[in-house]
Amino acid sequence: MTLMILRRVLSTIFVMAFVAFFVFGLLYLAPGDPAALIAGDLATAADIERIRASLGLDRPFHTQFLSWLGGVLQGDLGTSIFSNRPVSQLIAQRIEPTLALATTTIVFSVIIAVPMGIVAAWRAGSWVDRLVMGFAVLGFSVPVFVFAYVLIIIFAAQLQLVPVMGYVSIFENPAGFFRSIALPTVALGVTYIALIARITRASMLEAINQDYIRTAHAKGLGIVAILFRHALRNASVPIVTTIGIGIALLIGGVVVTESVFAIPGLGRLTVDAILRRDYPIIQAVILIFSAIYVLINLAIDAAYIALDPRIRY
Repeated sequence: MTLMILRRVLSTIFVMAFVAFFVFGLLYLAPGDPAALIAGDLATAADIERIRASLGLDRPFHTQFLSWLGGVLQGDLGTSIFSNRPVSQLIAQRIEPTLALATTTIVFSVIIAVPMGIVAAWRAGSWVDRLVMGFAVLGFSVPVFVFAYVLIIIFAAQLQLVPVMGYVSIFENPAGFFRSIALPTVALGVTYIALIARITRASMLEAINQDYIRTAHAKGLGIVAILFRHALRNASVPIVTTIGIGIALLIGGVVVTESVFAIPGLGRLTVDAILRRDYPIIQAVILIFSAIYVLINLAIDAAYIALDPRIRY
């Protein structure tokens, strides 16, 4: 297992190096000139060139990339073009709301989706199964922002149970935190729940039809023990894989959700940076999101062996 993890860590390093090069190259080739945006409409060509030189945008691609990569390896993510503040400082100020939203969404989704999928597989063909599958199709088909606006209209505008927008830190006011994070968590979690529930049902159906399940029934074991202790453990690998893949959905959904609910997280920071062509912020945020996704996949690969010792890499 140690050798497997070491190989995966080495491959992760190469993946992150490729991601860094790809992200920097993509933004380098993207249309739009941040120097022209900073200079304004009344600026002359000489003014724009002077700003480009001060920002280092007139240097060759490889020089800019190596300079940026060297800073990243030393923990320096660059300086914002517009605010002239360190990017790491801006990210540190915005990372708590994003981590809170992602964490609550993952916990909420797994707690809801896995039992839904198990019950649907246990009652395959019944109205419960059709209800769960109908929800899965609906949840995966409707965009996140549609659910967000529906929840805002019902629970915030009409019933006034939770605030319409904003974020309260859990360290300042725990009750206010859960009230502010409730709607974003549900809105973002619907798609995630639909995905996990559907895969859980399919995996559990395959496990339930195995011979060892019939043997467990013959021994007189209760349905809860059969489903959770025997079937779920053997069906867990595809479920864990889906949970890891769903992190990619969360990364994209966080940007939309934070914009709808005016949450001051990394999603809002990314949108603002894209609109202003603030390349250092965009590069840093994409690199951080990519690193999180790669590390989660590494953790999932390591979890495979714990869940199924037959798996080897």
